[in-house]
Amino acid sequence: MRLFRELGWFFWQERRAYGLGALFLVVIACINLLPPYWVGRTVDAIRSGTVTPAELARTSLAILAVAGVSYALRYGWRLYLFGSAYRLGMLLRNRLFARFVRLTPAFYQREQVGDLLAHVTNDVEALEAAAGEGVMTLVDAVSMGWLVVGMLFWLDGRLALVALLPMPAIAVLTKRLGDAMHERFERAQGAFSALSAKVQEGIGGLRVLRALGQTDREVEAFRRAAEAAARENVEVAKIDALYYPVIFFFVGLSYFLTVAVGALFIVQGTLTLGTLTSFTMYLGHLIWPMLAFGYLFNIMERGSASYDRIRRLLTAEPAVADRPGADPRPPRGPIAIRIRRFAYPNAAAPALEAVFVDLPEGATLGVVGPVGAGKSTLLRLLVREYDVEDGEIAIGGRPLSAFTLSALRTAVVYVPQEPILFSATVRENIAFARPEAPFEAIVRAARLAELHDDIVRFPEGYETPIGERGVTLSGGQRQRLALARALLLDPEVLVIDDGLSAVDGRTEARILANLRAERRGRTTIIAAHRLSAVEAADRILVLIDGRVAELGDHASLMAAGGWYARTYRRQKQWAAMRETLKQAEGPSVGRREA
Repeated sequence: MRLFRELGWFFWQERRAYGLGALFLVVIACINLLPPYWVGRTVDAIRSGTVTPAELARTSLAILAVAGVSYALRYGWRLYLFGSAYRLGMLLRNRLFARFVRLTPAFYQREQVGDLLAHVTNDVEALEAAAGEGVMTLVDAVSMGWLVVGMLFWLDGRLALVALLPMPAIAVLTKRLGDAMHERFERAQGAFSALSAKVQEGIGGLRVLRALGQTDREVEAFRRAAEAAARENVEVAKIDALYYPVIFFFVGLSYFLTVAVGALFIVQGTLTLGTLTSFTMYLGHLIWPMLAFGYLFNIMERGSASYDRIRRLLTAEPAVADRPGADPRPPRGPIAIRIRRFAYPNAAAPALEAVFVDLPEGATLGVVGPVGAGKSTLLRLLVREYDVEDGEIAIGGRPLSAFTLSALRTAVVYVPQEPILFSATVRENIAFARPEAPFEAIVRAARLAELHDDIVRFPEGYETPIGERGVTLSGGQRQRLALARALLLDPEVLVIDDGLSAVDGRTEARILANLRAERRGRTTIIAAHRLSAVEAADRILVLIDGRVAELGDHASLMAAGGWYARTYRRQKQWAAMRETLKQAEGPSVGRREA
């Protein structure tokens, strides 16, 4: 019953609903004790020949009245208890989601999305069952059990002791089965989480699976995960299947002892047939409490296992959080990067080391380097997805931790290489962070991102649904939509993490020209593989293996003849070759099409 103690805060919050539900259950238990007593008296009256038609009619009507009142009260307790349980589910789902959106990338490196979905669905449903059916079962079983046992002893104490002899065995076996249920149900929930993760991973990577011809292998991997989940659930079912047979066996043994010893008492003249009839009817009422206790242990162990899993998430703390006394005003001013060393959690080698850069307010910084050089890491530190332990990043002379996360992310807006779009219209996606924005501002942001002409060609223009994660858009359109969303906010610092990699060179040039004109006086930081994206930057930072290899403007870096100059010339040569090939193919393509 540990789960009931742990959910005490919720029961107190819903005390009125649970109080009324429990009261209705107790009243039902009390009035259901009347029909067996009336039937026993009627049997004795029939046997003695003293019964009258009027008495039979009154007894029958009284039993019908009890049934009617029980019906109304059962409706009431279901409304209160199950309604409260659903509110618990709603509350836990809201708390889980609120926690998810506040946790940092370090948490999501450890957890799988499918596993988190399983917590929000299956685990919460198990707790709803515990808070609804579990409470009902406990109150009903305890109230009915004590009242029935009291009536058994009131009718005949000797026979009651005989009838209750098998009951301790039920308690011992139910406890053992409950312990086994907790362990196996926790494993089953873990297997379901793995299955959910496999579904989410497979659907999310469907294009890659098809492109690489690995759909059959993924189907086989899913089949193995499904079989593992099925095996664990079969193990749960094996324990579940033992509850009722165990209880029915001992209840049957109790019936046998009652009838055998009761018949002996009747022969001896110390018990009437009507009393034995009432006694066996009350014993029948005792079956439900016995079954209920087994069912209760089942529900409680499932709920307890699920609550342990949910509580682990609810107590997870973000690696990055607001410091006490943090400034709620958005920062502004020059940016000073002083990173002596930064390593990801559990990483053996540092991702960045000895990175020192000063950027005046309103300047543009380009960040370039080979794959794995630490460009994205640096930008993620700028938006404080992680904290720098050895060193600091400051805006306006104050470290990032001096500001609240809300203030920082109002001032510093991040555009990732792989943008996240939502299953909504183009307009709603652009205005996602500023839903009250006028339509003219949305259009202007789209024009700056060179997306407006594409949008007006869509079937419904800005009201065109783009599907989940922008599935109906090309890679370049998704990136430009994400850029438009950021430009609509007009932040103090705009951080673009290779956010134009899927855009062709000419469109990229127009976007960069728009940014230079639009963001004059505000800071822009662009990480890119294509060096033409940072050619006009005030300062260009070249990272290699997490260290500063070069720092300067385009002219000085070209004169230095280092990695930047070599890569820039090579990319220019490739761009010229592609342009020549396009021009050469143009007429021939035209002749073939003609």
